[in-house]
Amino acid sequence: MSSKETGRFVVIGGGGFVGSAVVASLSALGREVVSLGRPAVDLLQPDALAGHLKEGDRVIAVSATAPCKTREMLLDNIRMANAMAAALEAATPAHLTVVSSDAVYADQDCPLTEESWRQPTDFHGMMHMAREQILKSALGGDRCLILRPSLLYGARDPHNGYGPNRFQRLALSGEPIRLFGAGEEKRDHVLIDDAATVIARGAAEGLTGSLNIATGRSVSFMDVAKLTCDCVGGESRIETTERRNPIVHRHFDIAALRRWLPDIRFTLLEDGIRQVVAEARDVG
Repeated sequence: MSSKETGRFVVIGGGGFVGSAVVASLSALGREVVSLGRPAVDLLQPDALAGHLKEGDRVIAVSATAPCKTREMLLDNIRMANAMAAALEAATPAHLTVVSSDAVYADQDCPLTEESWRQPTDFHGMMHMAREQILKSALGGDRCLILRPSLLYGARDPHNGYGPNRFQRLALSGEPIRLFGAGEEKRDHVLIDDAATVIARGAAEGLTGSLNIATGRSVSFMDVAKLTCDCVGGESRIETTERRNPIVHRHFDIAALRRWLPDIRFTLLEDGIRQVVAEARDVG
């Protein structure tokens, strides 16, 4: 550790779904962690982080209002990013990790890499692309790591997103899992614990540049639904619907991730869903 570093890891948004998992991963690595989040820190206030960051900190920026669905939410997220950027410029931390999203990429037939064309098609992707640029500009690319996770799942996800998060809740409540069309689309699903490990390791090792967080294995939503029903058992059932949108798959080439963090191991989807169902039952 450089003499200018404090040894602290500051997680902005440490109380949320992703942030709390990152805090746990950093703590497991034996790091000193400061978790900042609501209600103590309201990033819609320009000076919300005043006095919270120190020169030499390692900062992990997770906070965002997501999923971003409207222009009002987009503008709020830009205000939040500006508040973080102002605090970063004032404190000059040693390193910044920005947790973004693969939503910044355009849909493509070939596997996505860190060099793939970025052209978001919705407010959520636009938000993350703007947020990346705002935060990176505050510190400079030589001290900044941008991480773009694929679809994250976990028992405590608050968004009820289409996929493992929604499917396990429907199955556990005895409701049918209703798919878009026949659930043909393939996506790369990452267990939140695994994503948090990558984020914590990237920050701790001072990686820079951009890196996708994905397993390299894409699975159809129909297969995710079947795995969920197998784990839940009982009267779980799957319903298909009339397709209204074209089928779009998303695959990842994770060569860069393997090169930067060669010992990273991802949980198999079937094992991850089994874990999430067990945790969901525990928390009711």
